[in-house]
Formats: sequence, C-alpha cells, structure tokens
Amino acid sequence: MRMARRGNLKKSETRRYPDRPILGVGALILRRGRILLVERGREPLKGYWSLPGGVLESGEKLTEGIQREVLEETGLEVEPLGIFEVFERITSDGRGRAEYHYVLIDYLCRVRGGRLKPGDDVSRAEWVSRADLHERRITEGTLPVIERAFRQGRRALLKTR
Repeated sequence: MRMARRGNLKKSETRRYPDRPILGVGALILRRGRILLVERGREPLKGYWSLPGGVLESGEKLTEGIQREVLEETGLEVEPLGIFEVFERITSDGRGRAEYHYVLIDYLCRVRGGRLKPGDDVSRAEWVSRADLHERRITEGTLPVIERAFRQGRRALLKTR
C-alpha cells in the first residue's frame, strides 16, 4: 500500500475553488454499537467530527486509499467490505461559486489491526455511541449516512469490482 502524503499538493491542485470535483473516500467503521469518528485538526472543517478519510491519490485504488487514510488518521488497519454510499459535498461561497466540491465514496470497513491513536490531520479519534452523536459537531451530510449504517449495516453494501 502506498503511503503518499496529501500535504504535498501541487499549486495547480488546490482544493479551494477546484477546476473539477475532488474524489474522496471515507470509512464507516462500526463496533459494538459505536462508530469511529475523527475530529478534524485543520481547516477547512477544523473542530468538526467526521468519518476517517480523505482524498484519493493518483494511481491509488479506492480500497488502497481508504486503508491509507484510516491508518494515517487513526492508527487502525482496516478491511474495506464494500461501498456503502456515494455522495457530493459542495460548499459555495457568498457569490454562489463552488468553493469546495468533493465526490465522496464511503466504505463500510472492519478493523483488522493497529491501535487507535489520532494522527495526521486529526486532533482526536474516538468510538462514539449512536446516542452521543448529537453531542458532536458533525460535518454536513455525514449524520444521515451514519444513521443509515447503524440501521442497515452490511445489507446496504453496493456491488463493487
């Protein structure tokens, strides 16, 4: 698995006001009635809680990207079980221009090893119970995905190749 760092973006590859949507991956990791969430440690979204994940690197397969991102952000090794959800996150500026535009592919994953510890660009990584989700400042669009994962779990996996 490649361990490329996403902090090495070229000037032409800015995430703010991108020329085209940016492909990202996220991990839904459920364990004993809890979900693994990370608190973002950098802008944009500093202080918000979200699924572990990030931007896919060029030449990296989707499953490799999700494994790399989860390891970088949480210290955990995961096995992607399948795609759970695909959605867009578009944030517009005051003039209506797309300031950020991501296409996000969320995988249902299972922990295979490692030790939970925050890393990379997160300030905290924690197992959060369903009942405690309302106490977190969660990124827009993420809570409905988490709720569906708790309700449907593996039954809702999309077919992947």
